[in-house]
Amino acid sequence: MKKVVLAYSGGLDTSYCLKYLKNEKGYEVHTVLVDTGGFDAEELSAIEKRAYELGSAQHANLTIVDKYYDKAIKYLIFGNVLKNNTYPLSVSAERVFQAIEAIKYAKKVGASAIAHGSTGAGNDQIRFDLIFQTIAPEIEIITPIRDLKLSRQEEVDYLAQNGVHYSWEKAQYSINKGLWGTSVGGKETLTSSQPLPSDAYPSQLQKEGEEKVRLHFEQGELVGINGQLDKPSNNIVALEKLANAYAIGRDIHVGDTIIGIKGRVGFEAAAPLIIIKAHHLLEKHTLGKWQQYWKEQLGNWYGMLFHEGQFLDPVMRNIETFLQDTQKTVNGVVTVSLKPYHFSLDGIESDNDLMNTGFGQYGEMNNAWTSDDAKGFIKILGNAQNIFSSVNHLDHE
Repeated sequence: MKKVVLAYSGGLDTSYCLKYLKNEKGYEVHTVLVDTGGFDAEELSAIEKRAYELGSAQHANLTIVDKYYDKAIKYLIFGNVLKNNTYPLSVSAERVFQAIEAIKYAKKVGASAIAHGSTGAGNDQIRFDLIFQTIAPEIEIITPIRDLKLSRQEEVDYLAQNGVHYSWEKAQYSINKGLWGTSVGGKETLTSSQPLPSDAYPSQLQKEGEEKVRLHFEQGELVGINGQLDKPSNNIVALEKLANAYAIGRDIHVGDTIIGIKGRVGFEAAAPLIIIKAHHLLEKHTLGKWQQYWKEQLGNWYGMLFHEGQFLDPVMRNIETFLQDTQKTVNGVVTVSLKPYHFSLDGIESDNDLMNTGFGQYGEMNNAWTSDDAKGFIKILGNAQNIFSSVNHLDHE
């Protein structure tokens, strides 16, 4: 019997794929779930049980949270990556790493094919296929949902016909949770005008008032919260828990998909948004003007390539080297105020703060240069535009 590995999440699409591949195509289906921080032990156990109930010959849960942080999230923070100034690549980045681990697993178990549950109208199909064909071009890629052009209702109906009950109410919203945020897709995000209802988001408001949080950064990495030091992946989880009580991090991302159509998806990413904004503020204090300029250019480029599944392109390693090198002086503490549905940045403390008052205070005192120094600098600075204006007899009306 031919063996196929299915990248499995326990959701509607992959549940359909499991049944379809086993019943209609006669495959021995091996399922693998790659956990990037979205599941606890109880959830992983329930998903494994469900996979076997649906007919999986062998199921594996692969937890790669620290690897995911070290190889992906760290650089998304260094680059202050927000797609369209909004979205912290909550799903984009994890899909790439789920694909990498799934295809490695397929090679390990000797599968002749690998399957995923992506549709033909989104970005995930490209992310999965690009990784699969690069790492293991000899393994066939099977995509039932894409090939059969199935609606969610058709998937629900097929499962019901095969003795599997799947709630239609649950099927209306697609939720993907990982260390770097949770995406929420539903009927409202298929429109351009409707917001997601509040109860569609996984976290609801539990706290009122305001709470101060101190974030400790060393060389650009979040190494502690409120004086308690821990590894960055644990700190992300801890900050998410604090901020979720205030229902922080909700938004809707609108962007151009890789295949050229517009897409809209809701997300909840409290910790990613707070960390990126806090990190960016610390960089404003500790990096030079041109460091910040080129970081912005390369960070945006890195985020775009990552979002579009091009993570294995060698230029990504080049950009990561640059981003890592810029973080040597990004050290200090950022104080953040958490409030219902939003947060604000209060300020920073850092030994590397370039607002060193020994040189001068903006708009106040010039301690490191004289009045004549300033006048001479301004005169030289204006030479180019003065010459151009004079030679071309401009009147500037």
